[in-house]
Amino acid sequence: MGAKGIVITGAGSGIGRATARRFLQAGWRVGLIGRRAEALAETAGGDAALILPCDVTDPEAVAAAFDRAAADWGRIDAAFNNAGMSLPGRPIDEIDVADWLALCSVNISGMFLAARAAFAQMRRQRPQGGRIINNGSISAQAPRPGSAPYTMSKHAVTGLTKTLALDGRPFDIACGQIDIGNAATEMTARMAEGVPQADGSIRAEPRMDAALVADAVLHMAELPLSANISFVTIMATAMPLYGRG
Repeated sequence: MGAKGIVITGAGSGIGRATARRFLQAGWRVGLIGRRAEALAETAGGDAALILPCDVTDPEAVAAAFDRAAADWGRIDAAFNNAGMSLPGRPIDEIDVADWLALCSVNISGMFLAARAAFAQMRRQRPQGGRIINNGSISAQAPRPGSAPYTMSKHAVTGLTKTLALDGRPFDIACGQIDIGNAATEMTARMAEGVPQADGSIRAEPRMDAALVADAVLHMAELPLSANISFVTIMATAMPLYGRG
């Protein structure tokens, strides 16, 4: 059997980009899913990654992207279900319903659709099996102020992870979740400037190198299917997760 293959959603920037590059360095075949083909090409950086422009909220496009990867490689060994979005923090009654629905379409429906496509391929391929790694968040454990949509969506991801871990057993499909806190990406740039805290203050928070997240995902993916890291939290050591309230 040749090099293993992984499909990564949200691969055009941030954690998805860092993780894709780490897997390429490790000799994996990597499929890059994201809305912007030019951003995916930048992630690949000339390496032989499979560019799969795709909106994760589009069921047919997601299925076609995974089918393309499976056709090119013969199988899919892993999927990093990473695509997500956030909203500015505000009380629930100040959150526009359209913004809530847009977030749900990416963070919940997008996660479902990518997991569904990966599961279908891993179930039917021979030898059967594979691994799905969902990007949760420390918000799957504790909320930030004004984060009802994002926090709800990440709790939903935890439900997906647990269900896939159960439903995947007969097919040798493992599922785990990585909960990430303050990786240094475009999405967390505001952390260095100051963000609202539970006591009403505004304070800067430490961040960590996104490459450390990529290393953790690679470790999860390279375990034999007889072992699984169900949940792991990786975060900047001094960030205020514990004691948020």
